[in-house]
Amino acid sequence: MVRFAPLIPKGAIALDLACGSGRHSQLLAHLGHCVLAVDQDISAIQNVLSSAITPKCLNLEEGAWPLSGSKFGGIVVTNYLYRPHLDRLPELLEEGGVLIYETFALGNEKFGKPSNPNFLLNPGELLAFAARHGLKVLAYEDIYVDEPKPAMVQRLCAVKGMLKDRIPLQFQA
Repeated sequence: MVRFAPLIPKGAIALDLACGSGRHSQLLAHLGHCVLAVDQDISAIQNVLSSAITPKCLNLEEGAWPLSGSKFGGIVVTNYLYRPHLDRLPELLEEGGVLIYETFALGNEKFGKPSNPNFLLNPGELLAFAARHGLKVLAYEDIYVDEPKPAMVQRLCAVKGMLKDRIPLQFQA
């Protein structure tokens, strides 16, 4: 998140989907973005004092997609997967907008929760999702991590269209 959040266009409105306590909302606000922080329980983020963060209580798993018609320069999703609405995310991105997505993958059941396959990405699933929607993949990982706890995760950073007027990523060998 820290590595790719600076790629979100300056001054863009960002969406922190399933924001939880708002740690990513706070980072985005610190980077100068106005943030819509969405979750079905916003009690934890309501304690965050920032005029740049707007908490909104939404049920992201109801039949109707509650964010239809909205546009964002950046979307952040971590530790959340609801496949029926996954393909709606690219519609929410403005041209040049950045999607940063990280959640649990198959194999995580060996380490604990989540263990239900409905909440675990299949091998290459985020990569296929990006290709299906014509997103330009800037980074992708399907890996084991130790921190904050042992887990299998997939991570994706992708842009809709082209990165414009932004500093290129510096890759380390």
